[in-house]
Amino acid sequence: MLITTVWYVNDYYHTDENIQEYLQKKESVSVTEMSDGLYLDGPGDETALIFYPGAKVEYTAYLPLLCELADQGIDCFLVRMPCNLAFFGQNKAEKIMDSYEYEHWYLSGHSLGGAMAASYASGHLESLNGLVLLAAYPTKSLKSDSFSVLSLYGSEDGVLNMDKVKEGNPYMPADYAEVCIEGGNHAQFGYDRSS
Repeated sequence: MLITTVWYVNDYYHTDENIQEYLQKKESVSVTEMSDGLYLDGPGDETALIFYPGAKVEYTAYLPLLCELADQGIDCFLVRMPCNLAFFGQNKAEKIMDSYEYEHWYLSGHSLGGAMAASYASGHLESLNGLVLLAAYPTKSLKSDSFSVLSLYGSEDGVLNMDKVKEGNPYMPADYAEVCIEGGNHAQFGYDRSS
C-alpha cells in the first residue's frame, strides 16, 4: 500500500520546459517565490486571485494563464499543493489572505483544485468576492448576494462529469455565468507536457 501511494503522488504532469521563456516576455509582471507557491505581481493593486492547481499537475503549469491575468491588473497567487493534490491544501487561501492587503479577493482552481477552491469558498463567502471554476463544480452552497461565480470548461472535455456540473447549479449564487470554450479540452488550462 505504501509503495502504491508513493508511486501515485510521484506520477504527475510536469510543466513544459518552455515555461521560463514565456515568463521572460512579461516585463510588467514580477514573479516571486513565497512559502506556499508563487506570487505574480502586476500593475494592479486592488484585486487578487488565489489559484489552486488541478490534481497531479505541477503547479507551475498554470503560470502562463496567471501571468496574463496579472498583466491585466489582477495579482495572482499560484498555490503549490502537497503531493500535487489540492485536497491536502484546501485552506491555503486563508494564510495568503491574512498576509496580503487587497480590496477584492477571488479564488479559482482547475479540476480537483476548483472543487477544493469551491469547498473553501463556501465557508468564507464574506471574505471573497467570487470564484472562477475551470472544469470544476461545487458540492456546497455558494449562495450570497455579494458573491459571483464564473464556470469555464471545454466542449471537448472528456474528464469533467457534466452531470455533476448540472447537479452543482443549485449551489450557485444569482450572479453566475457558465461558459463553454468551443474545442477546449480538460488539460488546456495548464501548460504541461500533456497539453
